[in-house]
Amino acid sequence: MNLTTKLSDLKGVGPKTAENFANARLATAGDLLNFLPRTYDDFSRVEKIADLKPGKVTIKARAESVATRFVRRGMRITTAVLVDENGDKVQAVWFNQPYRETQLKSGQEFYFSGEFGLSRNRYQLTSPAAEAVRELPTTINSARILPIYPKKAGLKPSVTRKILTNLRPLITMLPETLPREIVTDEKLLPRNEAVGEIHFPSDQRKLEKARERLSFEELFGLILAARLNKKENSRLGGFAMNFDLAEFKKVLASLPFALTDAQRKATWEIIQNFTKNQPMNRLLQGDVGSGKTIVAGLAAFVAARNHFQTALMAPTEILASQHAKTLDNLLKPFGINVALLTGSVKGKSREELLKQIANGTAHIVVGTHALFQPTVKFANLGFAIIDEQHRFGVKQRQELVAKSRDEFLPHLLAMTATPIPRSLQLTIFGDLDISILNELPKGRKKIITEIVAPVSRDKMNDKIREELASGRQIYFIAPNIENSEKSDVENVANLYKKVSREFKNVKIGVLHGKMDSESKEKIMRDFANNKTQILVATTVVEVGVDVANASVMVIENADQFGLAQLHQLRGRVGRGNSQSYCFLVQSDSSAPSRRLREIERSNDGFHLAEVDLELRGAGEIYGTSQHGQLNLQIANLADTKMISQASKEADWFIASNQKLTDFRELSAEVNEYQRLTTLN
Repeated sequence: MNLTTKLSDLKGVGPKTAENFANARLATAGDLLNFLPRTYDDFSRVEKIADLKPGKVTIKARAESVATRFVRRGMRITTAVLVDENGDKVQAVWFNQPYRETQLKSGQEFYFSGEFGLSRNRYQLTSPAAEAVRELPTTINSARILPIYPKKAGLKPSVTRKILTNLRPLITMLPETLPREIVTDEKLLPRNEAVGEIHFPSDQRKLEKARERLSFEELFGLILAARLNKKENSRLGGFAMNFDLAEFKKVLASLPFALTDAQRKATWEIIQNFTKNQPMNRLLQGDVGSGKTIVAGLAAFVAARNHFQTALMAPTEILASQHAKTLDNLLKPFGINVALLTGSVKGKSREELLKQIANGTAHIVVGTHALFQPTVKFANLGFAIIDEQHRFGVKQRQELVAKSRDEFLPHLLAMTATPIPRSLQLTIFGDLDISILNELPKGRKKIITEIVAPVSRDKMNDKIREELASGRQIYFIAPNIENSEKSDVENVANLYKKVSREFKNVKIGVLHGKMDSESKEKIMRDFANNKTQILVATTVVEVGVDVANASVMVIENADQFGLAQLHQLRGRVGRGNSQSYCFLVQSDSSAPSRRLREIERSNDGFHLAEVDLELRGAGEIYGTSQHGQLNLQIANLADTKMISQASKEADWFIASNQKLTDFRELSAEVNEYQRLTTLN
């Protein structure tokens, strides 16, 4: 048996279990060893029945009596009276586990581990695991610190634990994956010992040391990948551009507003990159409404004055149209031609536009996925901008960058409205230069945010009627398009009916992700042009056109959303100078969750991003569309101390000319991270 042994070949893995493993994307013994517990229950202390207190407990006892009764169709209850060596007794109950009766009638002594508490006016053990004391040298589901594995694709944690028991001999032979110097310097457990303790903890102290080792390993691999990418990027050739300050000041003077300090700093950082003969690889992160498009436009002006074209790729047609309009208003007076290329541009208009791109008369080309089609050929692409870059795959981004001529790469600016916590900047985006827009333009007012219980809906509706009477527009957001298994979760169709009853004689539009692109664009355009006053939608509006006249955002079942998404949705209002409101409508009248309280009190996207990272983890926030399968199962990306240690060791690894190929498993992981976690 080795790490590549198929799980289907292991003892105890029948056809159904093999199918569940396959559905959970676990194919080999190595895959299962890297399938880490999400939490633990401590059943390691065996207690006397007389000393039991409510909570998770383990006892050693025999069944004095046991019986199973039929309650109703599909439900059988097995009840046993358990007695320990001191003669003290306690009742245990199992639901739909009739085999327990046969198991316990053997008269053997068992370890029982489960939840002890009050039920129907008596204390009892509910559905405890039961393992014969003489059955195994090491228990699987009781009398130990019990790992709780994710329930994936029908795979039961108890089955995972059972099969892992068969892999214990393999664990002892696992090779080291980190250089010996790092293991010694950071006082880490050897890898085989860490994997053993993570699946079969001896005690809490050893478990913590195992988590520390594996957490460090995950962070080290991710940071090393970023460092290596940055080193490779530094060897690439790029287009060095000249900067004419006097001419640039004319553009600044033409703006109808003053740049914020953050916008000025970000613009200068980009221009400094332009003057070097290495391609820029920069992430511009700005909170919703912070003015990223203007910064990108000023940079595109500098590129145009150096006779380079700019490509700006946006995820939707309506957002691309909005960017094109903004840039055209800004730069047309200076003789810069802004073109818009989307899937809607067809026939002779498209042919003419492709000619302008190919001969260079289109200085800035704004578009959607249409930009990286083979028919789009640039005369001299020197600057590529990707808006909401996490919505595009690595291959799509590379196809756009590859449209540059010769062996040089264009300067690359990625923009995102999802504020990124500093700890993530140091790891996932470690190979990027980062500019931050953390100020809103002058005149913008803080959005008043309020948590609304269902019983308080009338008060909220009164405020909405006031806004409608003032000529303002309203968003209503539902979490689902169609009916959910949860009866209290709103869907678009039901919400439309409810809003139609509550606000009569008002034009209402409906928007969701299952509509075709043309329909979506029309509905959003009607709302932007004030042809509809209320828009009932799903989160499809999370990234969309700016409607300065929209002043109220109502998010139904707000407790079903993550913090980052709530903040993005709230950012759809407050785009003008009028006071705007965001109402977070709860599913029920229970106490608000922490994330709802946090977003109610704060409009700071960077603070909320840190809280969201703490609550949900990086993978939940950024998803696989941005970073591929990061596979960070255990690392805490809010642990700045460990990130600092891993960064130091990654720098040592590169400086000491260590061979990555000497560490096969680490090499495979780093190579995958290099491909997935950066703009490349």
